[in-house]
Amino acid sequence: MDLQYLMDKLQLTPNYLIDSIQLTNDWNETNENKAKYLGEGIAKCVTLSSLNLNLSHNSIRKKGAKYLGEGIAKCVTLTSLNLNLWDNSIGETGALYLGEGFAKCTTLSSLNLSLWRNSIGENGAKYLREGIAKCVTLTSLKLDLSENSIGDNGAKCLGEGIANCTTLTSFNLVLRKNSIDENGAKDLGEGIAKCATLTSLNLDLRENSIGDNGAKYLGEGVAKCVTLTSINLNLWDNSIGYNGANYLGEGIAKCVTLTSLTL
Repeated sequence: MDLQYLMDKLQLTPNYLIDSIQLTNDWNETNENKAKYLGEGIAKCVTLSSLNLNLSHNSIRKKGAKYLGEGIAKCVTLTSLNLNLWDNSIGETGALYLGEGFAKCTTLSSLNLSLWRNSIGENGAKYLREGIAKCVTLTSLKLDLSENSIGDNGAKCLGEGIANCTTLTSFNLVLRKNSIDENGAKDLGEGIAKCATLTSLNLDLRENSIGDNGAKYLGEGVAKCVTLTSINLNLWDNSIGYNGANYLGEGIAKCVTLTSLTL
């Protein structure tokens, strides 16, 4: 469904009859006004349970993110939210608006947020953590914050947020190329360790600098997730040597219910 068709449909259809929206508007120019109209339309769908928006590479900035966040905030019956805004320019303020928006969706069980290359920085990661912490019914969480310069402080914020998601069964975290070293890995490991109900973990930290000690912290975190059946770890280009690999192996060895492992 493209943007114009969706906007026309929202105008013509009684909003209480809409329980699911899926929009793909990839590789087009969605200006701030269109994001405003979209947010206003979404806000009227008071019985919405599923929202899937693909607005990647659309020149959306903080004001557009504000409109979308305000619209999402009105969808209080949402159980599934998939928001793809990769390669826009929402910045840390845009991340704040989005976090405030989905924080109001207290019945969310599935959240998929792709903000790759949006210049959100460590403060943006903090704002997202605050929003995620309010989603206490989440069972599935996917975050792709690659190439956002969140650093160790941002990783710490995310680790603290993850620790509050005590009902998670599936967690997919992609933080490729974010200037994270062993301290950030420590905080992530401690957060993962608190997710005692996890059955599936996908952790992608490619092109960071966690080193052997960072691998140790991640291994210790994984070891606490005793219900895991599937692990996918991508730690390419992280200066991990023999000792780091050994630490990871020791942690994974504690996951006695594993049926699938990809390294």
